[in-house]
Amino acid sequence: MADNTVTLAAVSGAHGVTGEVRLKLFADSLDSLKHYKTFNEGTLTVKSLRSTKDGAIARFVEINDRNAAEKLRSTLLTVPREALPELGEGEYYYSDLLGLPCVSTDGSDLGICVAVENFGASDVLEIQMPSVEGKPGKKFMVPMTVDAVPEWAAGADGRILIDAAFVI
Repeated sequence: MADNTVTLAAVSGAHGVTGEVRLKLFADSLDSLKHYKTFNEGTLTVKSLRSTKDGAIARFVEINDRNAAEKLRSTLLTVPREALPELGEGEYYYSDLLGLPCVSTDGSDLGICVAVENFGASDVLEIQMPSVEGKPGKKFMVPMTVDAVPEWAAGADGRILIDAAFVI
């Protein structure tokens, strides 16, 4: 992948007048963010983090007032991919699946993985089929289960193998 960073949260706006910001979390929980002291290649240093019912509130050393906090709105908080914890067998980071080519067990090119969603039961891959006559290909979804996705590998030579029975 060209971009070797992973986005863990986004600043949704200022909170109060002292420079705190509201965060929308993309990680499992606030605990996932607490492992990191800096974000965005060291430009934002964490002073404090606390949970809210719909995200988190953060204070950064570099941000001292509401005006500076407002300027951070829509800023993505990123960390280097190498800084993430090692994964166990069968585990994956969503960012590792995005952009991977998808192939059916019958050998058909299915396109690329453009999104990973979770609606409660399990992760679901959104696949964009190849374009046809200059028009974007259709999208379809596949559950990220052993039956539907018997094999996948991340990295430059990675791919996602999808059982042909799950292709619509």
